[in-house]
Amino acid sequence: MNFGGPFFVLAIIAMSTLGWMFTTWVRARHGYPVENEWTGTVHRTEPDAGRKIDLLSSENEKLVGRISRLEERIAVLERIATDPATRTARDIDALR
Repeated sequence: MNFGGPFFVLAIIAMSTLGWMFTTWVRARHGYPVENEWTGTVHRTEPDAGRKIDLLSSENEKLVGRISRLEERIAVLERIATDPATRTARDIDALR
């Protein structure tokens, strides 16, 4: 095997290029920022990303409100289930 020949040099260049392409593909596929050799990190941005964030934020606020109301209802049901029957009957009569 001749290590000084041009095929060995070309093989090293090909292996390093393929390795760089593979790591870039893996990073892009899993959502990591892709690094550009000359200008640093390249960030992918969608044109309607701000709108999506606003929609998700409003949906998140609605869901948080719904969860808090459900927690209150569960607390009332737990109190009804664990209170003695006489106190529950007394509370129902007081509401009439």
